[in-house]
Amino acid sequence: MSDLNLSPEQEAEAERIYEQGMAQARVELKQAARLMVSKRNSGLFGETEFVLRDAVHRIAARTVDAALQERKKRGIKDRP
Repeated sequence: MSDLNLSPEQEAEAERIYEQGMAQARVELKQAARLMVSKRNSGLFGETEFVLRDAVHRIAARTVDAALQERKKRGIKDRP
């Protein structure tokens, strides 16, 4: 992603969303690491790839949820 010019308020909101996303990412990455060490080299692909992809999707979904929650706290300023 390219560097964005954010206002101080936007930067503070981004930091809060980042922290919430990182909390979720730590949980998912810990599970991913445990999954990786439980598999032989031949087991790293196929189903394991789908499990990892799903974990990344959960991280992204929780980050979107965090952004929506932040906006709800501030009230809606844009039209739907």
